[in-house]
Amino acid sequence: MQLQFNIASNDFSKAGKASSQIKKMLKQLHVDPKVIKRIVVAIYEAEVNVVAHSVGGILTATIDEKGILVVLKDNGPGIADIEKAMQTGYSTASKKVRDMGFGAGMGLPNIKKNTDELNIESKLGTGTTVTFRNTF
Repeated sequence: MQLQFNIASNDFSKAGKASSQIKKMLKQLHVDPKVIKRIVVAIYEAEVNVVAHSVGGILTATIDEKGILVVLKDNGPGIADIEKAMQTGYSTASKKVRDMGFGAGMGLPNIKKNTDELNIESKLGTGTTVTFRNTF
């Protein structure tokens, strides 16, 4: 089964829509609630990153009997230093985003903490692809 979601830049009112819908689907599939929690945290963090830092993107979740694969591709601006962005507390969020309660520098570290596999590819000016997997 494959689910796809468009994620708009700066639309914080819809951040969490994909993670919420995927959570419902995983509950219907009787996935362990602890596993669901990890998956939902990772997806939510990825959604917020796209909303806060990019010009929009697409999240695709592929679910099978073994687990879930999530691929999130955004349309820029890209991450200048992935290693630095993976450090807890490091943020490039604007003041406006931080004033709304986002941008604390926990997004990528929380994705890593809550996934079994994580890969990040980014090119400045082009965009970022975040791919992660969780097994059931």
